[in-house]
Amino acid sequence: MNNLEEFTPLNPLDLNLKVFDLIDNQWMLISAGNMDKMNTMTASWGTLGILWNKPIAIVFIRPQRYTYEFVEQNNLFSLTFFNEEHRDALEFCGTKSGRDYNKPEETGLSLIPTPNGTVAFKEAELILECKKLYFGDIKEMNFIDPSIVTRNYPNKDFHRFYIGEIIGCYKK
Repeated sequence: MNNLEEFTPLNPLDLNLKVFDLIDNQWMLISAGNMDKMNTMTASWGTLGILWNKPIAIVFIRPQRYTYEFVEQNNLFSLTFFNEEHRDALEFCGTKSGRDYNKPEETGLSLIPTPNGTVAFKEAELILECKKLYFGDIKEMNFIDPSIVTRNYPNKDFHRFYIGEIIGCYKK
């Protein structure tokens, strides 16, 4: 059975998205792992674009997040975007740790394997499969505007960012 039977594969370059609204207001789940062991987290920081002549996604994860371990250990991660009907599930995934909860079970979201070997959710409206290309750490000394640190990093828990090539794109 095709786990993406409700989805249409697309070239990510053909997507026509309102990226600022999609990421900042609608949120996304960043997921990594496999059907046996995975984690997911809600994110509202990230970007989509072109880098190194490839369609890419950039996501930001703090090291204390459980999902960080999974993205570190795996070469692939997925980004899933949902309609408003699933806002409560995204809220749960952003406020509860996968160390303490089975997020798919708790939220009722259906975990599915992706064609390239990571995981996503059947209820998503859009799935992006990403292959890690690069990572880097946000560093306090590199901020030109120190108010960003004061406002966003009072505990000095700076994000790691991951640049992933979008290798799979599926839309309902």
